[in-house]
Amino acid sequence: MSLLTQWRDDIRCVFERDPAARTTFEVLTTYPGVHAIIGYRLANRLWRAAWRYPARLLSFVARMLSNVDIHPGATIGERFFIDHGACVVIGETAEIGNDVTLYHGVTLGGTSWNKGKRHPTLRDGVLVGAGAKILGPITVGAGARVGANSVVVQDVPDGCTVVGIPGKVVKVREAGRPNPYGIDLDHHLIPDPVGKAIACLLERIDALEKQVEAGGLVTVGSQQQFYQVCNSDNSICESDCAGGTTAQAQQSAGRRRAVPTPVAE
Repeated sequence: MSLLTQWRDDIRCVFERDPAARTTFEVLTTYPGVHAIIGYRLANRLWRAAWRYPARLLSFVARMLSNVDIHPGATIGERFFIDHGACVVIGETAEIGNDVTLYHGVTLGGTSWNKGKRHPTLRDGVLVGAGAKILGPITVGAGARVGANSVVVQDVPDGCTVVGIPGKVVKVREAGRPNPYGIDLDHHLIPDPVGKAIACLLERIDALEKQVEAGGLVTVGSQQQFYQVCNSDNSICESDCAGGTTAQAQQSAGRRRAVPTPVAE
């Protein structure tokens, strides 16, 4: 494919993915993401022709104009779009498929100083939200979505939505099923690990209380009395939570006015 054809496709895809785009002249003159990809296409031709320094120099000029840093050695497919084009970094060994969209603040970075493959691979149709970081020689599957400010350090399957730090799969799309709302990054699905941990602890406490009551070890009234004493003497609760021998537990129970034990019939 010729360089002019690539440029034309890169410009056309802007109108499909940015409702604010109005005219071709406006896109050519005011879109830093377009300026960056135009510079990259030319620099990449120079890089592959072994004109390494001119390629790096052209990339430097494009970065100064667009605030987008794309290494000329990166591999980028057709119809690539960078929306807003601020603070985007794409490393040398990054590989990007066709119809990929990046928002501002995205980093496709490495996790080592090795000369080999050290940057991520994005398959066709991937969309990466603002501020997301995809690090290391991992693969983001075709049609996947990466939520804003996510940090992805593991492979992402095809059609999945990944959000959070570290990135976790929160949604899987059916292959070939269109989204009636257009592009959706599923930002509302960002996980809350602290809330989830608290919910798990509450469920566990509830299950343990039911086991204790069912076994006849502690009556409901004694349990309430235990809570009242613990509220006034935190050291008792702390010693119980830390564990101990049976004698220690009985001694602790005695300090609580002796919780009654069931008598075998």
